[in-house]
Amino acid sequence: MTGSSQPDVARSRLCRSPFLSIKFFVFCHGLLQLSQLLVSGYLKSSISTIERRYGLSSQTSGLLASFNEVGNTLLIVFVSYLGSRVHRPRLIGCGALLVSLAGFLMALPHFLTGPYEYDRSVASTFSNTTDLCQPGAPGAGANLSDASCPPHGSRENHEVLLVMFVAQALLGIGGVPIQPFGISYIDDFASHRNSPLYLGILFSLTVVGPGVAFMLGSAMLRFYVDIDKVTSAEVQLTNKDPRWVGAWWLGFLVAASLVALCALPYFFFPREMPKEVVRGEDRGSKKKEDMLSQLRPRSQHTESLSLMEFIRRFPVVLLRNLRHPVYLLVVLAQVNLSAMVAGLATFMGKFLERQFSLTASLANMIIGAVNIPGAMVGIVVGGAILKRFQMSLRQCSALCVLGMLLCLLTAFPLLFLGCPTQKVAGVTHWDSSGSGHHALACNARCRCPERGFNPVCGPDGVEYTSPCSAGCSGLALRPDGSVLNYTGCSCVGAVGTARPGPCGTGCSHLFVPFVVLSCLAGILASTSHTPSFMLILRSIQPEDKSFAVGIQFMLLRVLGIWDCSSSSRWAPSCASWLCM
Repeated sequence: MTGSSQPDVARSRLCRSPFLSIKFFVFCHGLLQLSQLLVSGYLKSSISTIERRYGLSSQTSGLLASFNEVGNTLLIVFVSYLGSRVHRPRLIGCGALLVSLAGFLMALPHFLTGPYEYDRSVASTFSNTTDLCQPGAPGAGANLSDASCPPHGSRENHEVLLVMFVAQALLGIGGVPIQPFGISYIDDFASHRNSPLYLGILFSLTVVGPGVAFMLGSAMLRFYVDIDKVTSAEVQLTNKDPRWVGAWWLGFLVAASLVALCALPYFFFPREMPKEVVRGEDRGSKKKEDMLSQLRPRSQHTESLSLMEFIRRFPVVLLRNLRHPVYLLVVLAQVNLSAMVAGLATFMGKFLERQFSLTASLANMIIGAVNIPGAMVGIVVGGAILKRFQMSLRQCSALCVLGMLLCLLTAFPLLFLGCPTQKVAGVTHWDSSGSGHHALACNARCRCPERGFNPVCGPDGVEYTSPCSAGCSGLALRPDGSVLNYTGCSCVGAVGTARPGPCGTGCSHLFVPFVVLSCLAGILASTSHTPSFMLILRSIQPEDKSFAVGIQFMLLRVLGIWDCSSSSRWAPSCASWLCM
């Protein structure tokens, strides 16, 4: 009697262990993917600030934002093919630690470079130097130009780029096992009925990651970049100043720390756990136990493969999955959706800043508080519909098609919401003489700096890169010492005055419709997310599950980001068009 009770006690203790519960694994994996995407999403939320801090072009920043896909793409198929040959939870934990290291490396350039040197030639009561037209001061322009460009700036920028590209590559490599192994592990040990709901919850928490990243970016960019190096009294800028650079590096430290904490539980999950059984499925419990018993022989057979057999079977399994019509069509459809997300996530903040004259922190807050939660709602709704109606593969396909058609109809008007490119003298707007940048006839005598940036706006809506480029020779101050307007501006016209700051756009009335339509389109498109994954998981052979998900993510990274990550000019239009 006593001997028989001891195994029962041991068995009950094992059953009470949270690491034998698939629900606890879903919880941990949701937190891990949230924090992992917090690292990668934070870069996108602060990309315009990093551009301004280190003088990067949009092409370079777009390449940097997508460079994590290089390491991920090179390894994800081969790692996913391992499937049950490895301890999936532990490999996920190791990948998460690598992601955490990448996050800390992304913040490293702030500590390797000196303090941020902004153009101090702006007129103020704190400086005797003004960025005005000074025809009688030869060489002044060169001095002002040098003031805005530190002598070691280009060398430091190359070092910064090297560190950031290495960090992005590590971020991609660390993320290789997280999604394929996590999705296949959940689908292997969750009940057939609950698996769509678990995946829907998982994907919705995944969407929260970039949302929290944009909210974190909105908070961190309110602090000055060198908050750890200078006192607040030494900073004469506000976050509305075009020269302002926020503390972009703080968010990476926070996100990397969260990833490291979320990685710890994975080292305690077993390689295999008992299949989940829910009420109403008792009749099929025997069948599920048989399936679980089949996992071990298959796993042991896979482990017995030699390296040469592994290499020989790899292309066979690859072609078998790519020839599956349902799998291939669903993945190609997800490629288009991935391209839309890549364009929006990378450049939507910059688009909002330029089109609707928003600050970087406000643009990030709009994306993080409206658009991304909308996508999360769509994913949860899609998973709940699958569980409620127990949809077949054909019905899942119909739900995907319906969601994307409604997304297309909603997103199509976004192609027409926007303003023409801002008129900037010498950059996008020329007078009748066709003079180039800083070579207007009206300011030829002013010896304006080439690199100085202190925009002013004329009464005709034309923006100038500095008071000097507008030919302004005087200024009027407010009682607090700030600039009210610039006077004697020879390039402005008869009025001769210009106000400080950029001109902005006339699209403020289109801001609310743009946000509403983009949020609604995101909700509708996201309803197809969980059904599309179930189409893949249910239409392929069980032993190819991890491998098929790995191929899927590889194709998403190779084909889904090729266009919209290369140019900020067409990203919003590209995102709307690719919704189809």
